Amino acid sequence: MKPDPLTALVEISNATVWRGDTCALRDLSLTVGAPENLAILGPNGAGKTTLLRLLTRDLYPVRKAGSSVTLLGRETWNIWDLRRHLGIVSHDLQMDYAPGACGRDVALSGFTSSIGLNGVRYRFSATEHDRTDAVLRQLGIADLATKRYSQMSTGEQRRFLLARALVAEPQTLVLDEPLAGLDLQAAFDFLRLMRELIATGVSIVLVTHHVNEIPPEIERIVLLDRGRIVADGAKREVLTDRLLSALYGTPVRVRETNGYFVALPG
Repeated sequence: MKPDPLTALVEISNATVWRGDTCALRDLSLTVGAPENLAILGPNGAGKTTLLRLLTRDLYPVRKAGSSVTLLGRETWNIWDLRRHLGIVSHDLQMDYAPGACGRDVALSGFTSSIGLNGVRYRFSATEHDRTDAVLRQLGIADLATKRYSQMSTGEQRRFLLARALVAEPQTLVLDEPLAGLDLQAAFDFLRLMRELIATGVSIVLVTHHVNEIPPEIERIVLLDRGRIVADGAKREVLTDRLLSALYGTPVRVRETNGYFVALPG
């Protein structure tokens, strides 16, 4: 399942990343194709968020011979240009977003890669306004366009952050635990949106620690543990009782239903 390096979204080679006194990733190598749908699975503290921040260029590896991170064929990027290729929805962004922004401004800020529009000197074009309206309709939140971010439910906030990621028409979405904190209805709705986006040709890199959050269309799974990749391959080869029991340090039984995998106590 090695992606074609000529069309790679990201090529990480022997990357080591420290977070304070903790080595969050150690000599990690990973190639993700473009397009390719991928889920990165692991327990808390495995290094998933650190890996995501490598992709978004919020973190950089230790400089050493043979270590590199290449995104879409380039090692250096203007961060604002990069975020037009990668749409990000993360817990950190949700917590940090400007509470006074209205829903429509949340979506529009995807064009400026800003957290709110206060102080942003940018004149949005008619095309950008039309694109924003189309995305809000697509996600079923057009009627919430004037609602304040601080007054939205967790699920509503998550949808507007997804709209923010989609307005610039990125080729890949990076979703960091997108179902965290959602009730069943909101979680199922978000899963449905993920599946619909994949069907339109958008690639998804999903970061999660719950097997049941992986939509059927994602076929490649990477297991991450203590900063190292411990398995990488096809879903049915990786989501096994043995590998997940070892990953989480507890007996796990895996069952498949309608393309979804569910982890049960062993």
